[in-house]
Amino acid sequence: MNLRVVAALILAGLFGSAAPLIADARADARAQVEFGIDVAGRGLWHEAMYRWERAVELDPTYAAAYNDLAIAYEHEGQFAKARQAYEKALQLEPNNAQIRQNFDLFKEINDRAVQVKEKS
Repeated sequence: MNLRVVAALILAGLFGSAAPLIADARADARAQVEFGIDVAGRGLWHEAMYRWERAVELDPTYAAAYNDLAIAYEHEGQFAKARQAYEKALQLEPNNAQIRQNFDLFKEINDRAVQVKEKS
């Protein structure tokens, strides 16, 4: 076999095996998101935040995980981090109406709070 054929086979093997890894990462991230939703529903926001942070580490392209993480940051008063997470979620899925609505509401409330703070 010549070197081009060997290189092509190696690349095909690498790219062919990448798809299952990506699918596994999304499945693992989805499991973290679901667990985070469950614990947030029980008021365990720090645990939920940890799970959603883990989800975006596992799958940095998972917009819903960034959205949930933004909500947790917002809940915990970490507004700069919340804004960054919303922006990342919208960067990944600019046409996602739920993320857009959450971010718009966040901006409205956060910007109003900043204005009140500046006036006092």
